[in-house]
Parts: sequence; structure tokens; C-alpha cells
Amino acid sequence: MIRIDAGRCTGCRCCEAACAFHHTGSGGRVLSRIRVVNLYESGVDAPVVCQQCEERYCLACPSDSLTLGPLGQVVVSPTRCSECGACVRSCPIGAIEPVDAVPFVCDLCGGDPRCVAACTEGAIAFAPGAGGTVSLAAFQPGGERLAGSHKRARFARALGNAVRAAWGAGRG
Repeated sequence: MIRIDAGRCTGCRCCEAACAFHHTGSGGRVLSRIRVVNLYESGVDAPVVCQQCEERYCLACPSDSLTLGPLGQVVVSPTRCSECGACVRSCPIGAIEPVDAVPFVCDLCGGDPRCVAACTEGAIAFAPGAGGTVSLAAFQPGGERLAGSHKRARFARALGNAVRAAWGAGRG
């Protein structure tokens, strides 16, 4: 599982470029499976990536094109995908993004996530075997009606609120 420390993220987006380049040979952000959300109003940036949640909402795919890999990562079979968008709608944090109608979701780069290696600030860490320990149930209500960017912002804001609270506690 990839763990996020929003308090360390600088919003540099090196993780996005590394992910996209590894998977496609291009550094274009739209091809990345991790997205950095800049919350300018709070001064917090946060990467959003599949959290391998307990609920596994995305596996409710009607064509069974999403399965779990050996590391607990979500594996997409583009040939089985019916392009219905159910997985995109069901992910409560917007970690699945369609690119040419095929869902892009973190596959942990086969156990060597390039986003982690590219993050010089330590905002992203890889914790193998820690999958299924995070519940995203709090983000599910009303989430299916939101666009992916709004879901990511809602998740990043929750991470940012915790960071802001810690900053305030440290000053007191």
C-alpha cells in the first residue's frame, strides 16, 4: 500500500511524471495513476492514489475487469473492460481515472512504485502488505455523483485538515 504524508508534500508533481513515464514512456500528467491536489486555500498539497481500501468499491465491476494482484493492488484488464465507468464512479477518492475510456489505477509498479522513488520529500511511502487497512467509507456517501477531481479534492482536504491541526497543535 502507498501511504501519503500530506505534511511533507510540496506539490512538485515529480511523482506524477515518474508514474506516467514508467507506464507510458511519456511524462504527461494525464497518463499518471497518482494525482497531486493543490489546496491553495489551506496551503496543503496532497498526492491522491489508490489506498487499497478495505471496502474495495472498485471491484464491483460488472465485467470483472478489475481484480486484485499479489500485492493487493488493483489490476485492470483492458480487454475485459466494457468502459461502463462503474469503477470510476465507485472509487470514493477519485483514484481511478479513465484514459481513452480505460481505467488507470495504481498497480504499485510491480512492487517498486516509481512515485515513491521520485518523491524527494518523503511524502509518499510504500508499505508492502499493508493493504486493506484503510477504510474509505467516510468518503463514499454522495461520492458517486462527484467528478474525479472533486473526489480527490475532498480526500486531499481531509488529509490537509489533519496536517493543519498538527501544525496548530505544534504551535500551542
